[in-house]
Amino acid sequence: MEPSSDASPSQATPTATTEPVAQAAQAVPTAHAEVPPLPPKGKGNVCTNRKKSIAWNHFEKVDIGDGHFKAVCNYCQKTYLADSKGHGTANLLNHTPIYVKNPNRKILSGQQTLMFEPKMDGEEGFQLVPTAFTVEASRKALAEMVIIDELPFRFVEGYGFQRYATTLQPKLRIRDIPSRQTIARDVISIYGVKREKLRGALKGRKVCLTTDTWTSIQNLCYMSLTSHFIDDDWKLHKRILNFCQVEDHKGETIGRKIELCLREWGINGIFTLTVDNASSNGATIKFLENVIKDWEGTVLEHEFLHMRCCAHILNLIVGNGMREIDASIAKVREAVRYVKSSPNRNQTFVGFVERLGIESKSLLCLDVPTRWNSTYLMLETAQKFEKVFIRMDFEDDSYCSYFMNKENSGGMGSPSSIDFQNCRIFVGFLKLFYNATKKFSGSLYVTANTFFDEMFVIQENISNLSKSQNHLLKNMATKMESKFDKYWGKGDKMNHLLYVAVILDPRKKLRFLKFCFSEIYGNEVADVMAELVRGALVKLYDFYSRVDSSNVQVASERERTHIEGESIGCSDPYVMVNSRFERFLEAEQSIGCSNEIDKYLAENCESRRGDVKFEILGWWKANSDRYQVLSKLARDVLAVPVSTVASESAFSTEGRILDPFRSSLSPLMVQNLVCAQDWLQALVPISFRKSKDEVEVLEDEFHDLVIRQAATGGGSSSSSKGISINIDD
Repeated sequence: MEPSSDASPSQATPTATTEPVAQAAQAVPTAHAEVPPLPPKGKGNVCTNRKKSIAWNHFEKVDIGDGHFKAVCNYCQKTYLADSKGHGTANLLNHTPIYVKNPNRKILSGQQTLMFEPKMDGEEGFQLVPTAFTVEASRKALAEMVIIDELPFRFVEGYGFQRYATTLQPKLRIRDIPSRQTIARDVISIYGVKREKLRGALKGRKVCLTTDTWTSIQNLCYMSLTSHFIDDDWKLHKRILNFCQVEDHKGETIGRKIELCLREWGINGIFTLTVDNASSNGATIKFLENVIKDWEGTVLEHEFLHMRCCAHILNLIVGNGMREIDASIAKVREAVRYVKSSPNRNQTFVGFVERLGIESKSLLCLDVPTRWNSTYLMLETAQKFEKVFIRMDFEDDSYCSYFMNKENSGGMGSPSSIDFQNCRIFVGFLKLFYNATKKFSGSLYVTANTFFDEMFVIQENISNLSKSQNHLLKNMATKMESKFDKYWGKGDKMNHLLYVAVILDPRKKLRFLKFCFSEIYGNEVADVMAELVRGALVKLYDFYSRVDSSNVQVASERERTHIEGESIGCSDPYVMVNSRFERFLEAEQSIGCSNEIDKYLAENCESRRGDVKFEILGWWKANSDRYQVLSKLARDVLAVPVSTVASESAFSTEGRILDPFRSSLSPLMVQNLVCAQDWLQALVPISFRKSKDEVEVLEDEFHDLVIRQAATGGGSSSSSKGISINIDD
């Protein structure tokens, strides 16, 4: 039993060193040991120009009041006095290497070398850290490599790998390399450790969930459950909680499984559940609304629980419009299929491209008819070669006879200029949906506040095209409009939480909502919707005020203490005066505002000129002291995902793990591999994660390049075969 070996080239980049190496940002003395995370830098930290002692990688500095601090060991919770003037860090440095439970104890006492490692939490760049080799750390790194790169367990027993490993590190003996059974046990152990760490991060927190189901090659039903939340440092996180087997795809079955998973994780509050429009999901929502409505973290009796997948709605709208030009699309698809069906036909096509002097690096790609985004990419590329296809229709006898036989057997002929014109118009319109779907599908950034912009632009374009003189465009837009109204209505059929997310964007607020609704439906509808959304925001604000009232009072006291300390310790009197004047203006502007909502909405919107650089989570982090209740509300609302892509993407990983050669993996091991990979990849640098999204495209282009070379005789058959083998393996 072993996971998939079909890891792609770019996935091999963050291999064994990714997680262990990233750990060294938490524990400077080693790059190979699991160390509790560093506490976030807050107002209580003392800022000096002196270099911070490495002792603080193993201790947490706690303010005990009256200007005194103590240091708490991350491993044994032992405390030492830690006033910066009265006490040094010698005791801390002496304690760290001798404590038995310190995972770095052996390394701290050994000879160390320096190495470059990626920074933590997906940050770009590298840092220089001391490290030392241990068999235990290398074994852990190997297990993590198997998980991240989806390698088979037998990989560790291969002669080539063992020779490479011992050459790379002469201190590593062959007998120190674990067997496949040992690696499988290590995978389970890593899953358990990471699970407990994630459980601690989720404790007492409201989470937003996405879920979807899938049937594997084993003919087993699997459910993916993914959590989305923003931590106390205002960073967005996405974690797969469960990838487990379910009996069937019925709504109540899924609901019961979700309830069971949440109880196992100790989660007592769901903010939203994002699902697609399958009929069974309605039953899932109703089941959860009834069963968990009495849980401690329930918000307004789950009034905003059900979140429809916006990407799925766009799929339905596009599918409705594509039927109008099905014939043109089918002809172009058949022409592309003809070219890609053999190297000889592909070479003939390349010859026409060169003769006609068409300069394009794009390669023809065949679509999956049930996925409109792949159809968009196919049409976008094919329309660039319209002249080539038209010329082939006149001069290529094989091409002509192919479509003639199709027509004689009741099929369709070759694509004409009119067909390409229809596709070109459709591609231009489809680009709006394609870009919107890509934005909705993101998991590394906030998507809740981007939803309304995209839907407004799409609806406005559909409305304009429905008045077009072009008969084809008019019919297509009319069909799309009917589907749009079914799910959108006049804005009243969507979950109002999505509009609240727009208000909580300081560049838009309530004014942007009113503007967009008035542009499409008129002022009357705009006023009604503005009142409905404001009412939803007030209800949520009142709820958070009741729940977090004690925390708000404590925070206010902290803020006053901070301001007083700032005034006393400030060396520049002009800076102090300016700061006090800003607070005076803020207080003056807040006159007549009864709560934080009135205060927030009364202020001017942030400028939208620097939209690309604007960080909405950074803004709320900086202003959380000013809006103590509203910021807590914003933290939950902005974590809401507007699509289920985060859960669906788990099936891509699962499909690679459970390929036809490894279909005997147990559901429990599948969950261990899928979840552990997701948790470990959270530490992979963003540049590596982005490259994975392009893996399939790069592989397709490379295959086409190999076919071209084989067709033109640019390389020997053996070399072409060798390249293909490298890709497949």
